[in-house]
Amino acid sequence: MSGWNVIVIGGGHAGLEAAWAAAKFARTALLVGNPVTVGRMPCNPAVGGPGKSQLVFEVQALGGLMGRLADETAIHTRVLNASKGPAVQSLRVQNERDAYAERAQDVIFGHPEIEIVRGEAADLEPDGRGGWFVVTTDGRRLAARSVVVAAGTFLRGVTWYGRQSRAEGRQGEPPARFLSEPLARAGHRLKRYKTGTPPRVRADSVRFADLLEIPADPQPRGFTGQPGPRAAESPTWQTHTTAETHRLIGENLHESPMYAGDIEGLGPRYCPSIEDKVVRFAHHDRHLLFVEPDGVQTSEVYLQGFSSSLPPRLQDALVRTLPGFEQAVIQRYAYAVEYDVVDSTELTLNLESRLLPGVFTAGQINGTSGYEEAAAQGLVAGTAAARRALGLEEVQVSRETGYIGVMLDDLVFKGSDEPYRMMTSRVEHRLLVRQDNADERMTGLGQRLGLVGESTARTIAEKYARVAAGVESLRRQRINGQAADGLLRRPEFSLADIEALGATLPSLSEAEREAVEIRVKYAGYIERAERQLQAEAKGSELSLEGVEFAALGNLSNEAREKLMRARPSTVGQAARVPGVRHADISALLVHLRQAQSVSRET
Repeated sequence: MSGWNVIVIGGGHAGLEAAWAAAKFARTALLVGNPVTVGRMPCNPAVGGPGKSQLVFEVQALGGLMGRLADETAIHTRVLNASKGPAVQSLRVQNERDAYAERAQDVIFGHPEIEIVRGEAADLEPDGRGGWFVVTTDGRRLAARSVVVAAGTFLRGVTWYGRQSRAEGRQGEPPARFLSEPLARAGHRLKRYKTGTPPRVRADSVRFADLLEIPADPQPRGFTGQPGPRAAESPTWQTHTTAETHRLIGENLHESPMYAGDIEGLGPRYCPSIEDKVVRFAHHDRHLLFVEPDGVQTSEVYLQGFSSSLPPRLQDALVRTLPGFEQAVIQRYAYAVEYDVVDSTELTLNLESRLLPGVFTAGQINGTSGYEEAAAQGLVAGTAAARRALGLEEVQVSRETGYIGVMLDDLVFKGSDEPYRMMTSRVEHRLLVRQDNADERMTGLGQRLGLVGESTARTIAEKYARVAAGVESLRRQRINGQAADGLLRRPEFSLADIEALGATLPSLSEAEREAVEIRVKYAGYIERAERQLQAEAKGSELSLEGVEFAALGNLSNEAREKLMRARPSTVGQAARVPGVRHADISALLVHLRQAQSVSRET
């Protein structure tokens, strides 16, 4: 295959989704250093969790790949926050690590519209006709109309094991040595970020009987609605740090590159290293750690919550202070990785560079952390790149649409000063954009983008027609003189309880029954949230098209500078730009009203 529409650089979770999305309607090349590494899970062998599962359900509804791969290789599934309301309930799927990558490679390598090209990108050059050349280190000039850069932690990547460092994008893999330069040359402000990963311990050296076992949910759940055949095959476990763990860390902080000042990159506040936890939360005498298998028959377990950049000899001693790990043998040591990221405020909502039109970025290069955040960005960037290459209308995912929209809006209009992690608390109207209704919310958009076919869209429409019929059926029935839907709203009653009292429903799947119960039980809260959203939308959707921020004297100097840089297209977007105050938004609204008045008079 040659003459590509889109070239995707990088085969991690962002690159996978970008190539998968672009190839749905454009010829695509996936440029990777080593095809064996495509789809690897370099950190925890799991998908989902609070804030993250919502992203994966939305990616699935938009025709993406991650949910399918996670379900097919699942070995343990749990719904987190199950005792709380549906707005914060989150699915977490433990995966067979190696099988996940193998399945990803099967899907991508076998795609008729994706060509795997092996090489390292060294430069980006405009072709003079609105397209791009990706120049490789061996001198090839690969041509495409659009490019997606999904370089992960590889841009000038450096790994740290104590005070020792080496040039790597992740353990054992060379960095992207040259790709930062063309981004900086174009005017992109590059920052250094840092993240880390815990040690992997030989499973046969752990005394699992001393750990707290966490079984999988008895009824497995999945992102696709069809969890894999092994989705409840393995438990996970818990252990914790001890006073000896904390003592050893405190005595050896000088051997941490972060505390010694060797690392300049900014690390993730919401996923700190074990050194960070011990220092910042000195009043805690222990920290919980999650022991996660890398597979059903794995030789390794992953110590979630124990990321570190201390030297290997100290890691050996530290791990052996944990209950159940007294004889532990580390198979792969923890490390920190430092890398370049772009300033995400220099991107459009479709993750296109404002300085290099036709070049898109996705994943950790944009300052985010996590597989799920990367996958969602990859799907957006790959879709937008393909549509641009084919001259199709640009379509954006708005903040109000759901978690993907919130993440894009945050990145573009707020930026980040640390690795960005998706959380339910970032979403203002999370009761309206739950994981259970992602297909209802997003499938229509997926169809409009060209990612979802008519048959899938029709299936989802039929599903929610049955749900609506179930809600209406309960509204019409009475039990002991009370409306069935009113009875279900009482906290002590479930849908099964109402049926046991005589209520009847049409034939529904488990997912449809859950949807009926949520709609009835939380009807008042949902209606209130919808009214609030509509009220906010009236002002926030006003267009700023053609507004010259530099000429508006009533804006503060800071707001003028920030708005000229961010270039928001609506008042709502302007209100979320850091440094823009309520008085500045009032000034914008006054300007818009005056402009409308002048327009009517003329």
